[in-house]
Amino acid sequence: MKSFYSRTLAVVLLALPSAAVAQRGDTVYMEDRLNQLQQTITMLTGQVEQLQYKNQQLQQQMEKMQADYEFRLDQVEKGRGGAPRPPGPTSPGPTPPAGHPPTTPPNTASAAPPPAGGAQGEQLYHDAFKLLQDGDYAGAERSFKSFVQRNPQHPLAGNAQYWLGETYYARRDYQNAMISFAEGYKVYKASPKGPDNLLKLGITLAVLNKKQEACAVFARFNQDYPRATDLQKRRVDQERQKNGCG
Repeated sequence: MKSFYSRTLAVVLLALPSAAVAQRGDTVYMEDRLNQLQQTITMLTGQVEQLQYKNQQLQQQMEKMQADYEFRLDQVEKGRGGAPRPPGPTSPGPTPPAGHPPTTPPNTASAAPPPAGGAQGEQLYHDAFKLLQDGDYAGAERSFKSFVQRNPQHPLAGNAQYWLGETYYARRDYQNAMISFAEGYKVYKASPKGPDNLLKLGITLAVLNKKQEACAVFARFNQDYPRATDLQKRRVDQERQKNGCG
């Protein structure tokens, strides 16, 4: 009987480390799952932002078309009082000297460089986001970087700077992610992605074991963005507790 209890105790003692290892493995698994869910939420948020921006552009186009229609209708109503004025005679241009062909004015329109923004810039942004969704982080990095360089004043420039940081963060290139999020906060602080840039900057600093700097960033959040969403504020509070910020 005594030997039976000894063997039982030995089995329990041997099982304890395995249980501890299993518990640590469950913790790592839960953290990975949480990171995946947060990444999924981030991507879905980006899709919503794209739809909101497209909706805003469509509304602006509709308002412009309506204003143009009302202007034309007003012009037609004003012209009903009398017959349209006949066009005046066109004065011929100067006659070139004998033996010289007529000169043609240069086409200056074709010499002007295309604008950096506009539909072409928006298409570049949407193409970059599609690459990000497809998991081509290197391609998305190049496209977002190109967009910001070509269109630094575009309404989507702050968004592009944030997603550029996400391309680094997704590949665990935390150093470049930190630089990108910091640039987004510094240059595009008032953009819709300003709060996200600051939040993700703090998270990245924490990953790099720069706890003091991360806590300082989290402390600035409510001061700089008092109108941030409840989700963003809760995330800041969670990160502060997680990193032991006072």
